[in-house]
Amino acid sequence: MSSFAHTNYIMKAKSTQISDQEQVSQHIQKLEPALAVIIEVLRQIILSADKEVGERIKWNNPSFYYTGEMKPFDPKEYKRDIIVMNLFKGRIMLVFPSGAKISEKSGLLEGDYTDGRRTMVLKDLDDVLAKQKQLQHLIRAWIKLVDQ
Repeated sequence: MSSFAHTNYIMKAKSTQISDQEQVSQHIQKLEPALAVIIEVLRQIILSADKEVGERIKWNNPSFYYTGEMKPFDPKEYKRDIIVMNLFKGRIMLVFPSGAKISEKSGLLEGDYTDGRRTMVLKDLDDVLAKQKQLQHLIRAWIKLVDQ
């Protein structure tokens, strides 16, 4: 392959890649319609909690992470991950990989996992809307603890 052809191939490949946000949108569109509505509302609640919250698909589900500056760390520690959705069998579970570090006494975060994760299970759109402010508070509390 000539240098020109190779460059053209690379340029074409880059132009066909879709953004993380587009991947999340496509993932949500493939969900059962009633669940998709709930997940889209939840997505907007999470993203609006702080300007440094980004999104992507991770572990085949929408995931939200801290986009700001951080000290170097082992990627296996998942220190950048705030929330990973678990939508298996139509349930809505938010997994906070490092949720144990958040001082939270409302009972929203459940579980006592040795790896430090905590979970939140949401039943329906009414439940999501009722817990919106508390969820955003948890995200902001998590961000305040980031090792910058």
